[in-house]
Amino acid sequence: MQKRYVRITDTTLRDGSHAVAHQFTEEQVRAVVRGLDRAGVPVIEVSHGDGLGGSSQNYGFSRVPEERLLRAAKEEMTQAKLAVLILPGIGTVEDLKMARDCGAEIVRVATHCTEADISEEHITWAKKNGMEVVTFLMMSHMIDPKYLLEEARKMESYGADCIYVVDSAGAQLPDDVRARVSTLVEGLSCQVGFHAHNNLGLAIGNTLAAIEEGASQVDGSTCGLGAGAGNAQTEVLAAVLAKAGYETGIDLWKLQDAAEEAVRPILPRPIIIDKDSLTVGYAGVYSSFLLHARQAAEKFGVDARDILMEMGRRKSVGGQEDLILIVAQELAAERSAK
Repeated sequence: MQKRYVRITDTTLRDGSHAVAHQFTEEQVRAVVRGLDRAGVPVIEVSHGDGLGGSSQNYGFSRVPEERLLRAAKEEMTQAKLAVLILPGIGTVEDLKMARDCGAEIVRVATHCTEADISEEHITWAKKNGMEVVTFLMMSHMIDPKYLLEEARKMESYGADCIYVVDSAGAQLPDDVRARVSTLVEGLSCQVGFHAHNNLGLAIGNTLAAIEEGASQVDGSTCGLGAGAGNAQTEVLAAVLAKAGYETGIDLWKLQDAAEEAVRPILPRPIIIDKDSLTVGYAGVYSSFLLHARQAAEKFGVDARDILMEMGRRKSVGGQEDLILIVAQELAAERSAK
């Protein structure tokens, strides 16, 4: 019986950008891409953590312009495909043209789970210009599966080749993942994918659950490097899928070598589930809020966990990073008034 193929996209050089405050160097990008490409990773994503055009005061400035990093990554690829992320409202079609000119073959168009309609322009342009389009419905824990399917159908109608259920907060339990993925698999004609964060320690288990429900594309990050407590660890994911009888086309030994030799040396700190990243998953807030909350906590002398919990209570979403400072200031004022 032929093994079912699952495509893994490695997002070390995009989601991992959050964990290093968007300070990747060209040399680091080249080394990571060489290692992943040699290991047979089929898709490698390279972008600012918040996607094309994300380098800004609000999200954090990149150390190196994206165009240079994309061209460097493409030069190191012999078999992998180059992917980029774009969030409509942050990145523009002009940014997408730049990425395509740099060799990007796949664009991942990401919106909040209730805002699929803002993706039409970017999806349409990419399809007309020969790019594969994968779409992200972020913070998917915030709406029920039927509502998520309604939004996914909009993206499918615009031309998406694959639609991802994205656990941006790392807040979902396996049953949550199963419900959402199975609903999209049953209700769509295109492929379905899944992107996990590890804030509750469930990234690998949730990804396996998604695959069992029919997801054909999933994401990983080498050494788990990513926002919050990181993503499903690519080398662990490849090993788990091999043991479970799935085909990925990845050489596990070479992938482990890439993790140890190219990625681990650039980790700013161990990627672990500490008190703050655990709170991200518990509160259900955007994983990339973690560093912003820590910085605000230090500035105003409050607990980052209190900031994250309040952000969760307010049902904040990606793009509201500026609200973190306001919440921190309010918490500090409340404490002073007591």
